[in-house]
Amino acid sequence: MIGDCRTAALVCRDGSIDWLCLPRFDSAACFAALLGDEGNGRWQLAPAKKHTSTRRYRGDTMILETTFTTATGKARVIDFMPPGTPDACVVRIVEGLEGHVDMHTELAIRFDYGVTIPWVSRRDRRTLVAVAGPHLLAFRTRADVRGEDMQSVADFTVRKGEALSFVLAYGESFKPVPLSIDAAIALDETERYWKAWAAICNVKGKWRKAVMRSLLTLKSLSYLPTGGIVAAVTTSLPEKIGGTRNWDYRYCWLRDATFTLLAFLNAGYTAEAAEWQQWLVRVIAGAPDQLQPIYSVLGEKRLEEIELDHLAGYEASRPVRIGNAAHTQLQLDVYGELADVMAVARKGGLPLSPRGPQVRAVFLKHLEEIWSLPDEGIWEIRGAPQHFVHSKVMAWVAFDRASRAENSTPQQRAHWKRLARAVHKDICARGVDRKRGCFVQAYDATHMDASLLLLPLVGFLPATDRRISATVREIEKRLIVGGLVQRYETGSGVDGLPPGEGAFLACSFWLADNYRLMGRRADAKRLFGRLRRLANDAGLYAEEYDPVAKRMLGNFPQAFSHVALINTALGLMMDDVKPAQKNIKSSTHARRETHPVH
Repeated sequence: MIGDCRTAALVCRDGSIDWLCLPRFDSAACFAALLGDEGNGRWQLAPAKKHTSTRRYRGDTMILETTFTTATGKARVIDFMPPGTPDACVVRIVEGLEGHVDMHTELAIRFDYGVTIPWVSRRDRRTLVAVAGPHLLAFRTRADVRGEDMQSVADFTVRKGEALSFVLAYGESFKPVPLSIDAAIALDETERYWKAWAAICNVKGKWRKAVMRSLLTLKSLSYLPTGGIVAAVTTSLPEKIGGTRNWDYRYCWLRDATFTLLAFLNAGYTAEAAEWQQWLVRVIAGAPDQLQPIYSVLGEKRLEEIELDHLAGYEASRPVRIGNAAHTQLQLDVYGELADVMAVARKGGLPLSPRGPQVRAVFLKHLEEIWSLPDEGIWEIRGAPQHFVHSKVMAWVAFDRASRAENSTPQQRAHWKRLARAVHKDICARGVDRKRGCFVQAYDATHMDASLLLLPLVGFLPATDRRISATVREIEKRLIVGGLVQRYETGSGVDGLPPGEGAFLACSFWLADNYRLMGRRADAKRLFGRLRRLANDAGLYAEEYDPVAKRMLGNFPQAFSHVALINTALGLMMDDVKPAQKNIKSSTHARRETHPVH
């Protein structure tokens, strides 16, 4: 991934940019080959003849370097998106390293998710302009570009010490064409931007590199104008190849809030944490019964889900969806996330919302009325609502955190404490399988769910509690495939979808967190080490992993996976330092100082 904190592009190992939405993450794609074929738009830039390639990010930046080796020489393609430009743009610089390399580029612009072929005109010797409806792309290079099969094509040779740049800038067709930029200056400024941002990180130790790459990814998934953070760059990358579990993740989920806030705070990024908190405060404005689990990066509520029949899908995985119908679901856990964010922000020293106490009171009054209802849960099932244990636990979190809020009245705190106890009692009575002694996915059910691993992480019960230990054992028996954790038993039919998907990477990190809290430190480190090795060659993670086929699944790169890595690494690193030297705030893994006694 390369990005400018407004949108992002995905670059293949073969030098093709196969996915890019402009001007923001959830805009329509102008390169959609990822979900179709070359005819749906892409930008290829690679050697014209047989070659091999390796790639890496340039230090602690989002500048991608792909080195191509051919029989005649070696060349490097540098890809990046400058964060500070008025218009979103992609810059690609080809450098000759050894001998000479014959290069070829094909630019196929297809607006509106691979449908619309723009009209292309030449403005001057170095500038092509592509226009369709409201969209405009300006393509600038010194290479000799020609039109061929509805594409802009060029062939050129780069020798050692030579460089040739390409700049693709987005604009609106009814405004002036975006101004030209100097690619070399943009590269220098982009490198300085990312290095300055990375220098803020206060994490030290053997896992700093992995943590830093995840932090950079998380920052790149943030939308700078508002502070919102998308779950992933993509839509409809399948959770099972050839299956229908294909969803649009280019939006912001409230349930990611606390994990994300902790990751930023614990790594020293107070400004990012504050921006994320402010985004949350803005989007929840309105009546409490209008609270949604998902919003756009701007905070928009309407995310209607539709299917794009003209796209064949990633490896024939259909349908391809844009929008997400889960925005209309009842997901009780988001109320707990909001309460937890306020508590974590308060402990982290972030500015308090001036209307925080009033908002808390209104939202908790509503939660008091609905917490006993069934909901669609953390996994946003498309089946019948259930009394999911994790959802009830997060309702408990909401009341528990509020009962400890200093900026509430004694009467309010006492009332919320009583509610927290009542919810806790209900969960322990109805959410535990009496025969096995473990928590289960939903009331009166027997199936397991990896979200139960969050119970000790949010402080519902200590990891040493026998019910938690039994839950971990049952998850190990029923949800682990190839050493990794699946979200739940998809064959149960609970989600109303065909069964089958990969292991969920965030859940696997949660299991490592549980091992650590249970004193199984060797197991925690072993699992964490395996998860680290699953990253791709650029250090990025998708949502899921297939341990049998040994490939990633789901949308990419996935914020939830990277946040989980950061918090697990920080928890393990916290254990490695002496108590007096600990500078990591209360982490996701042990953010409660005390636990209720039953």
